[in-house]
Amino acid sequence: MGIKMEKTKKRENPWLNLGCNIILPSLIMSKADDWLGLSPAVALIIALFFPIGYGLLDFVRSRKCNIFSVIGFVSILLTGVIGLLQLPKEYVAIKEALVPSLIGLIVFCSAFTRYPLIKTLLFNDTIMHIDRINERLQESNNQAMFQKLLSLSTLKFSLSFLLSAVLNYVLAYYFIHSETGTVEFNKELGRMTFWSYPIIVLPCTVILMMTLIGLMKRLEKLTHLTWEEMFVGMQTESDENHSKEE
Repeated sequence: MGIKMEKTKKRENPWLNLGCNIILPSLIMSKADDWLGLSPAVALIIALFFPIGYGLLDFVRSRKCNIFSVIGFVSILLTGVIGLLQLPKEYVAIKEALVPSLIGLIVFCSAFTRYPLIKTLLFNDTIMHIDRINERLQESNNQAMFQKLLSLSTLKFSLSFLLSAVLNYVLAYYFIHSETGTVEFNKELGRMTFWSYPIIVLPCTVILMMTLIGLMKRLEKLTHLTWEEMFVGMQTESDENHSKEE
């Protein structure tokens, strides 16, 4: 069975995302004093400008408020406040653990509502053929089973934030040794930001992908639909012929 890809909306550039949120802030905080002779406060403000500006631009472009973008914005803002107000360096480790912990709690609680977070992320018209899936679930009387599956997947997803909180705390204590408001603090913060991607983001992404793959495999059994039949942007030849007949 051949598969043809439909036209989809322009996707976010992952390299631009990575550059604005990780690479550029890390370089500025680590090298601003050596390269440009900037004060720690100025360097931190410039470094924070890139992820904050990127997040606002993405919001204006997509007209959607992404929960993870909001979390990232709050995290960046708190980091800036700690550095600019020269609060004790221990606050960095507390903040690094607190933000993902709060998110994990929100995700965990959502599993016990009608709208688990996994459903919000995946089960929408821009990603999946909702009407087709709901029709099959109704035919097989599996709506309740699917809701339980969404809740269980959301609970599993919340564990990734617990892992992130622990890793964030360890990473902050490993890298941050200097007092806030100093050049050394900015450099350490830059190194911590850089290493947070492979050490924290990648393991959490793996957990999310494993959770979503497990969810889709169970959904296949509940609906007897293939992934190509469920996802928007993937159209089988039989679907195309059916559309032409209509």
